[in-house]
Amino acid sequence: MYNATGRTESKQVLREHLALVRKLAYQLKAKLPANVEVDDLIQAGNIGLLEAMSRYADLGQAQFETYAAQRIRGAMLDELRKNDWMPRSTRENMKKIEQAISSLKQELARAPVESEIAAKLQMPLSQYQRVLGDSAGHQLIYFEDFHNSQDSSDHFLDRFCSDPAQDPLASLLDQGLRGAVIEAIKALPEREKMLMGLCYEQELNLKEIASLLGVTPQRVSQLHSQAIARVRSDLEAREWIGEA
Repeated sequence: MYNATGRTESKQVLREHLALVRKLAYQLKAKLPANVEVDDLIQAGNIGLLEAMSRYADLGQAQFETYAAQRIRGAMLDELRKNDWMPRSTRENMKKIEQAISSLKQELARAPVESEIAAKLQMPLSQYQRVLGDSAGHQLIYFEDFHNSQDSSDHFLDRFCSDPAQDPLASLLDQGLRGAVIEAIKALPEREKMLMGLCYEQELNLKEIASLLGVTPQRVSQLHSQAIARVRSDLEAREWIGEA
């Protein structure tokens, strides 16, 4: 990455990581509705890569590719959020599902099953599953959802990759959120917990997950949306995300 003078060979680094941008764009696209163009994700990802290149020299705490991947994903998510790619009605439906899950969890003292959530929403199970399918790509969490983000002007990825000793409070918040997400995933029904692991740890696509679970890709999409709603509901109850 560096020449004899110690300066970054920007063009070379850029060329070496364009494939990473495309890979991350297609991975994200697989979890999004058809109206989202992969070229738009790639364009946003390229901007994230350039930002990573300009900032990495000042960080020095993580491997460049790891930091760049975080920046690239972040830029893609920022682009999706800025363009409001998900219809308001879909967001409202997911919020209703999250609220129904939260209410039922308190009433039943356990995770509700699909039929119970559908009944709480006063809709047939088939309709509820269609709503889940239409909500493909609903994001787990945005940084702007954090209660503690209102007064922060720096990018959270820079704080994450910098020396934690320089900001103990930020480190504590990052660790607390990570722990909250882990606990929320642990509380998922077994099938949905397995799905989340295959999706985010193994980075399998919908068809691969469907084959392993013995269901259709459409069913995987429904279960994924429901798992996301459960996790968001749990995080909201823990006051890690707001009502947005």
